[in-house]
Amino acid sequence: MARVYLEHVWKKFGTVVAVKDLTLEVKDGEFFVLLGPSGCGKTTTLRMIAGLEDVTEGTIYIGDRVVNDVHPKDRDIAMVFQNYALYPHMSVFDNISFGLKLRGLPKEEIKARVDEVAGWLGLKELLNRRPRELSGGQRQRVALARALVRRPQVFLMDEPLSNLDAKLRTQARGELLRLHKDFPTTTIYVTHDQVEAMTLGDRVAVMMEGTLQQVDSPQMLYLYPANQFVAGFVGTPPMNFLTMDIVTEEGQMYLKHNGLKVPVTADMAVGLKDYPKNKVLMGIRPQDVHLADEARMIENSGWVLHCISDVAERLGTETYVHFTLDDFELVGRVSAVRTVSMGMEYDIYMDMTGAHLFDLDTGVRVCSGTAPEKMETRLGLKAEPQLRTAEQSEE
Repeated sequence: MARVYLEHVWKKFGTVVAVKDLTLEVKDGEFFVLLGPSGCGKTTTLRMIAGLEDVTEGTIYIGDRVVNDVHPKDRDIAMVFQNYALYPHMSVFDNISFGLKLRGLPKEEIKARVDEVAGWLGLKELLNRRPRELSGGQRQRVALARALVRRPQVFLMDEPLSNLDAKLRTQARGELLRLHKDFPTTTIYVTHDQVEAMTLGDRVAVMMEGTLQQVDSPQMLYLYPANQFVAGFVGTPPMNFLTMDIVTEEGQMYLKHNGLKVPVTADMAVGLKDYPKNKVLMGIRPQDVHLADEARMIENSGWVLHCISDVAERLGTETYVHFTLDDFELVGRVSAVRTVSMGMEYDIYMDMTGAHLFDLDTGVRVCSGTAPEKMETRLGLKAEPQLRTAEQSEE
């Protein structure tokens, strides 16, 4: 096992900057995920660690060794590719053992290692088959076996599950988690799929346009995104965003947009106390927008709005409804057993303890509805259904 450290790493293709001044540490034995949309630089970063791309500037360490000029085969890493990269003319056994044969290991040791890994991944009955005789899930396991059998310091995985259907992806994620638990080798995993990132990663690094946006645990990425991009990229459905004016009336601070006026929470008020601007971008997840009669309402921490339902997305255990109010739309979550009629009026409740405020110019998070040290309390809140409606506030 080994720590991987990137220090001020750049990658340029002519005038195009693919990776910009990236400093990143992957801890020994950690399952680390690089997450971001296509073209954000995550695969280029992985290929630089593997030695398949040269570093334009900066330094890459594997363990205590600088590997910028070390050949890929001498870096003691194993890589699993998106397309599996299996040799079609070789059997499963030969595909798995190919790297060991190149290293000149004795036949007895090669057979013992292949049998061991094939047993872990349920491939013993497939060792004499060719790749064309395997399903996508079986090919993926062969590619994993070929990496595992080498016992490297670092595993590098480039979207290895993207070619599988939804059921197989779920199964494969479970296999990867079990394997990492049994063999905690340092693993760097690239994906654009936030579900994979959130379920697999000990920590996740979010990238955009070659720049690192945030590194944190999956839970903290979701609960406390560093900026608007992370907030919008992590979470399904995406976060609702709305530009708000900051106003104070009779000692109470509000966020206001046309006819909508929402009170800030106590933690938001602290965060906005010295904020120099009078406008802010409010973000609130659909999971914090409910039908009022289904909501756990918290006094002075939420708001009831009168909206019209537009579109419903039924996902089995829950339903997400698009509500419209004046010139904006909010997506909210309702119970799957609840029937929501399109075009009808409903009262919805926004739980501001889960909201975030972002700077309109930089996108950086200014404050949240609940301070991090209070989040555990918020998740376990039990409150009486007391709140003010918009009509009562105007009085």
